[in-house]
Amino acid sequence: MSTVSGTSILTGRQGLSGRLSDFFWRNPKILLLLMLTPPLLWLGVIYLGALFALLLQSFFSIDDFSGLINYEFTFATYKQLLIPSNFDIILRTVLMAVLVTLASAIIAFPIAYYAARYARGKWKVIFYLGVMLPLWSSYLVKIYAWKLILAKEGILTWFLAKLNLLWLLDAWLALPVVGGTSLSISYTGTFIVFIYVWMPFMILPIQASLERVQGNLIEASADLGGKPSQTFRYVLFPLALPGIIAGSIFTFSLTLGDYIIPQIIGSSRLFIGQAVYAQQGTAGNIPLAAAFSIVPIVIMGLYLWMAKRQGAFDAL
Repeated sequence: MSTVSGTSILTGRQGLSGRLSDFFWRNPKILLLLMLTPPLLWLGVIYLGALFALLLQSFFSIDDFSGLINYEFTFATYKQLLIPSNFDIILRTVLMAVLVTLASAIIAFPIAYYAARYARGKWKVIFYLGVMLPLWSSYLVKIYAWKLILAKEGILTWFLAKLNLLWLLDAWLALPVVGGTSLSISYTGTFIVFIYVWMPFMILPIQASLERVQGNLIEASADLGGKPSQTFRYVLFPLALPGIIAGSIFTFSLTLGDYIIPQIIGSSRLFIGQAVYAQQGTAGNIPLAAAFSIVPIVIMGLYLWMAKRQGAFDAL
């Protein structure tokens, strides 16, 4: 047998870098602390600090005579949110976010189900490319493209005219709430573009959730005499629900805070994001803009708490 000479433990390396490497190897907690310090400082100082400053501004008020900010603690600014015109903005935004989320889930589910259960090989690659490709293009380019599509002289109007269905579009646009002079100047157009832009954020979590559903569970339901509707209701949907809720976190929150789509496509009635922009940029009412900004944060805080209880974060 050959003998092994020397010590069984390596000697310390020479040089500053070698000594530092040995030190961090012996003290991994210090290395972890140094690695986490920069992002934690960024999160704590920049992000949380900005949110705290925003929250603090919402408790101030604007002087109606001078237009200057009155730095006295008050709830008067939050009371302004209950004024009918401001409260309508909140209700309008929340209702749009709910409708976009529900419609996105209904459209995304069969697409995600096909990708999870049937797409294999190159078809799954095509699926991911088809879902992700819209995210690779410019956000503003997509919105302005949709504005041209939905315009009165756009391709959609031309296509419906070729099918002799222009009367149906005119009847829809004549409705008091969802209609307008054209689809590009209506809540319907805003709704369509919201769904298109946020759809990938709904499809992917549902697809990931459905990937975890074992096929033998669906087969067992059929063997026990379950109809397809019963299998969907009692087996497939409950197991896919965390993915649906995870996708709804994205679609609901993004719709709740977006101001560019309603600014370009839609009527003159404001959403929360537009109200924040108008109050801070045009009116100079920073306390009211801050109070408007707190509303989506509170709504999403409650929504995330409920989503966590449903296990939605497991599908993210």
